[in-house]
Amino acid sequence: MNSLTIALLTFCSIFGCALFGMFLSKRLPEHHLDNESRDTVKVAAALIATMVAIVLGMLVSSAKSTFDEMNSGLTEMGAKVIQLDQALAHYGPETKEIRNSLRGTVVSVIETIWPEEVDSHPDLATIEKSKAATQMLIAIRKLQPQTDEQRELKSQALQISSDLTNLRWMMIERWHKSLPRMVLLVLASWLAILFTSFGLFARRNATVVMALCLSALSVSGAVLLIMELNEPLSGMIKASADPFYKALEFIGK
Repeated sequence: MNSLTIALLTFCSIFGCALFGMFLSKRLPEHHLDNESRDTVKVAAALIATMVAIVLGMLVSSAKSTFDEMNSGLTEMGAKVIQLDQALAHYGPETKEIRNSLRGTVVSVIETIWPEEVDSHPDLATIEKSKAATQMLIAIRKLQPQTDEQRELKSQALQISSDLTNLRWMMIERWHKSLPRMVLLVLASWLAILFTSFGLFARRNATVVMALCLSALSVSGAVLLIMELNEPLSGMIKASADPFYKALEFIGK
């Protein structure tokens, strides 16, 4: 299931629990709803609300860190691509084929991760299986430098190409990193109990129902945000492609 579906299911379940609590309050005996019972339920709800707030805060912070790490990695990759192209350009005209391959690889990455169609999902498996970086590294190793400057530039190009390979695998590892579904299930169960307690002692009028609906919508929005930030290369909130577009502006010049 995608993040929007999970968020909608979360909203429906917790808002439904609030309505169930309002329905349940009319069916329970009076002594279940007296002041002492109400105080006990409020204390229990406060405890659950505290745990929910802590877990939500931690999950949002962790998801934001994942998104920022991916953005930083992509920015570094874009900069490394420009550095590699410049090193190859200074080496000499014999690197023209490698530079063309580098440009083609960058275009392929953009088309794979940021497809033009809104409803398309990035084919990240293609990047994982791609051998373009390895082939480029082999091509650079085959260069035959004739001067000290060329030897230095070849060494620099090899180092940058190796760094790009490492960054590529780091990006792939971050792509495979996902939020454990058990965490979401536990969080959803806490929210269901919490909203049931809200509805249990709530007055049955349109204002209260709207307030509970907006509260459920806000919490579901937080779940959506967590899911989206945890998948920075897919979904509605994506890491920026600007570093690769900027690299394309410099490659070949």
